[in-house]
Amino acid sequence: MKIKLLALTLCLLSGVSLFAQNRGHEIGFQSDNDSFLGQGSDRYYTNGFFLFYRFAKDPLTMGKRMRDRVANSVFTVELGQKIYNAQSGNLPSADYVDRPFAGYLYLGLTGNVLYKNETSVRLGAKVGVIGPAAGGYTVQKFIHNTFGFYELNSWQYQVRNAAQVNLNLDVDKLIARASAADLTFSGYLNLGTGFNAVGIGPMLRLGNFNQLYQSVSTQSTASKVNNNLLHKTELFFYYKPQVNAVVYDATAQGNIFKDHPEPGTQEIVGDINHFVFSNKLGVSLASSRIVLDASVFINTREVKQMVKSTHQWGSLTLLYRFD
Repeated sequence: MKIKLLALTLCLLSGVSLFAQNRGHEIGFQSDNDSFLGQGSDRYYTNGFFLFYRFAKDPLTMGKRMRDRVANSVFTVELGQKIYNAQSGNLPSADYVDRPFAGYLYLGLTGNVLYKNETSVRLGAKVGVIGPAAGGYTVQKFIHNTFGFYELNSWQYQVRNAAQVNLNLDVDKLIARASAADLTFSGYLNLGTGFNAVGIGPMLRLGNFNQLYQSVSTQSTASKVNNNLLHKTELFFYYKPQVNAVVYDATAQGNIFKDHPEPGTQEIVGDINHFVFSNKLGVSLASSRIVLDASVFINTREVKQMVKSTHQWGSLTLLYRFD
């Protein structure tokens, strides 16, 4: 009898442990700002805010062939806004506008399929708008008034309104792994009315990380299955350099279907660099309930007129996991 009770207790505890690890839903936000780095700058990509809801699909709903290959699948609904400045939001004249002002507001949906061989494929679509309708000036003015920052005077130099429909494809593939380090190939392709670019590069992780099919690195911490993870809690440093070939960027060049600058406007359009080198460094944590990522981005000049040869910003992501 005691043996049966002990066996039952162990089974229940095992179930609780499994239940604690498998959280099928996540909700949270990401905040980007160049002021996070304490430089006193307010330029170029200066602010971004994003809301996320993620949910994992139960693999039992897949066909047998897919179940044999797929370890996890996650869907994301995202609402986001990005704000771009020139070298400052308070300029003496148009002569100092080295990058157009722009707001970009969108709603996105992404499907993330993660294979047992540690290849992940994310396909997403975003619909939105650039220009005054994106609310960039309104949000930046609110931030500056709330925190006592300087007065804005240059948003008349922003790009005009234009509807946006954009697709993105991201691929990650494990290259090699040791006990506390691994190397991943990462690449992306953006196509649409606003953003056309491709980028590739490696990602190095150091610390306690999990497989790519259930990790912060691939936005796949939501899961409904027990994937025999390497660690119950992820805590690792990562570095991700990337070479980007940029064909079109609507936040710098405006509406892709119109001549620039548009007649009768004060729009200033940037002449973009078609090759941009980016660096991302960060620390990630994923526990049973909380996902946290803090990172720094450093990009080379994206628009040829930019006074500064590089620009950088900080990013903070916080997600809450639940069943």
